[in-house]
Amino acid sequence: MKKILLIGAGRSSTTLIQYLLEKSREYNWELTVGDRDENLASGKASDPSRTIALDIFNEQQLDREITEADVVVSLLPARYHPIVALNCLRRSKSMLTASYESAEMNEMSIRAKSQGILFLNEMGVDPGIDHMSAMRVINRLRKEGQELICFETFTGGLIAPESDNNPWHYKITWNPRNVVLAGQGGPARFIQEGSFKNIPYHRLFRRTEVIDIEGYGKFEGYANRDSLKYIEKYNLQGVPTVYRGTLRRPGFCRAWDIFVQLGATDDTYTLQDTEEMTYKEFINSFLYYSREDPVKTKLYQYMHVDQDSDVREKLEWLGIFGDTKIGLKDATPARILEHILCQKWNLDPEDKDMLVMWHKFIYHERDATESKLLTSSLVVTGDDPVNTAMAKTVGLPLGIATKMVLTGQIKLSGTYIPTHPDIYEPVLLELERYGIAFREKSSLIDYLS
Repeated sequence: MKKILLIGAGRSSTTLIQYLLEKSREYNWELTVGDRDENLASGKASDPSRTIALDIFNEQQLDREITEADVVVSLLPARYHPIVALNCLRRSKSMLTASYESAEMNEMSIRAKSQGILFLNEMGVDPGIDHMSAMRVINRLRKEGQELICFETFTGGLIAPESDNNPWHYKITWNPRNVVLAGQGGPARFIQEGSFKNIPYHRLFRRTEVIDIEGYGKFEGYANRDSLKYIEKYNLQGVPTVYRGTLRRPGFCRAWDIFVQLGATDDTYTLQDTEEMTYKEFINSFLYYSREDPVKTKLYQYMHVDQDSDVREKLEWLGIFGDTKIGLKDATPARILEHILCQKWNLDPEDKDMLVMWHKFIYHERDATESKLLTSSLVVTGDDPVNTAMAKTVGLPLGIATKMVLTGQIKLSGTYIPTHPDIYEPVLLELERYGIAFREKSSLIDYLS
């Protein structure tokens, strides 16, 4: 009997656990779901799965569980993957994650390859499905002899239109910490019409573009991390425009930029007396001193927010000018902001989330005077606050790849992301059976040399 060890039972694990349980019954496998909170694990899994309280910093316990497993799947935060991966190397076990591939994970590639094991990262939705769906089109265009001159891709975890009932047009459907810290960790980098571009964090949410997706309306996109590293991964050398971005509804980024400029997304230091501090006092801690001016007035003056700006409605709806106590001890600004947002951006019992992905390809035949625009879009709607679109699109590709490793369908070794056709072709095919399928649309456009 083959054994799967899944570490982490958070928001995105629901569909993954359901899929692995289904395949365990089909193939007579055993699934162990481990989490620091065993109640969380047992709430997501049912018989015949095994659930345990698992502390990855307990070296003996982690080693014992990995030794017993045939494959390890980690849904831990990315910073913890190397801890698990080092133990997988010691025990020659393959490991799969949905997180961005870190430098530490990449450095283990040679050792993993020498042991004949696979470390497969970025196997979720973004990153994950974005890579696979883009590579399928890029390689198809290459086989047709087309020359790609522009590739842009955007993804957003959003709220479905029928559940959109707040002025931000947004609710939290994944790790709230990542929502608050989005865009930090270095400038966003990309190439546009042959020119390299760098957007520092403090300008990121004011450098947006509008995207119209048929049937779903307008979105705004901002640059996501380092697009340049995917030039080599996608084999896009010489392509003049390569850009990866994140989607939000129009108006979100301008309002979010207020928190960025204020310093409320900083996670590098703690504030004093945060247990007794109120929301209003938190905002006021970043503003100039005035005994007379209300906090709201000071913020709008300091951030140059016009009287008729819809930013005001968004900020006031969050309750940040109220006297509610924060109640967190020794909290960072980012942690406090996360706490405030979780009170307002939570999914209600009847809510459905929505995952939107959009690719743009511009290409032409060599020496052609006209170019072609191809767009490829994916929209997935969740069922409820537990069985979300985010859980589906993170969990299913990760589960399918886990099945492929155990059945020998993936024979690669070393460290990979899913840009190899041996991975993305069968995964995308199975995703379509679950209703996760892209819609393409093409048209002619003028080409200026």
